[in-house]
Amino acid sequence: MRGLIESCYSEIPIYRQCELLGLSRSGYYYQSQGESPLNERLMNLLDEQYTKMPFYGVEKMTEWLRRQGFPVNPKRIRRLLRLMGLEAIYPKKRLSIPAEGHKKYPYLLRGLTIERPDQVWCADITYIRMLHGFVYLVAVMDWYSRYVLAWELSNSLDKQFCLDTLGRALLISQPEIFNSDQGSQFTSTEFTGKLEIAGVRISMDGRGRVFDNIFIERLWRSVKQEEVYTKSYETVRDARDGLAGYFRLYNTERLHESLGYRTPHEVYFGASRNENGQAGLIHLKEACFLS
Repeated sequence: MRGLIESCYSEIPIYRQCELLGLSRSGYYYQSQGESPLNERLMNLLDEQYTKMPFYGVEKMTEWLRRQGFPVNPKRIRRLLRLMGLEAIYPKKRLSIPAEGHKKYPYLLRGLTIERPDQVWCADITYIRMLHGFVYLVAVMDWYSRYVLAWELSNSLDKQFCLDTLGRALLISQPEIFNSDQGSQFTSTEFTGKLEIAGVRISMDGRGRVFDNIFIERLWRSVKQEEVYTKSYETVRDARDGLAGYFRLYNTERLHESLGYRTPHEVYFGASRNENGQAGLIHLKEACFLS
């Protein structure tokens, strides 16, 4: 959130901007060492390769970077991938680190037919590169329509930007089921508490499951290939402006073949129907084959 503070904006003092963003003044003034230019370069390369080949783990990523001329070792690549929040998509024992002592929630989507908006929402976090440094992007998306209900940027993996995003999404509507991974941001009592108060059933990806959150993984691929990789964001404001424009286009103009060449906005708000007057059904067994 520190990147959202505008020190030259005289009308709202820094301490008040910190209060509005839920950031302590000490957190704003603290200057972290950050990553070296080489590590930032490696992270950007890892992000692009992960978007192309999300099944690459630490060993393959290490070998791939060595082929590009970087004398790296697995320990370094493992640390950078963890910093970016990236893990290879393949069956394994542990997918993400939950909040300490968090309540266990079952995976509710197995065999479920997704047939209407607001039946299932999902959330995830991804790495967004900038010209210097990087930020994290979180989004809440409706599974049925692919409509992005809310999103936010942060320069750290704190839970507050996820809470803010969920709050804005719930102002639009609320789902029957909310699905996420078991990351600490989504398993925190504050996050799950918001959902429980709203009467939403909570579903969390099972360990070793490959395609639990497949639709939002596809969203990240589109965001990066169609927006992020075509830009060089110099500031957080540049990233925010660029992503705001992209999400408007994604929601209201970008046609999806799997939605019958309609936009997420049309499907979510019911502005368009197929010839039978009904929206098409999506079954999880078919989801992996839809584009």
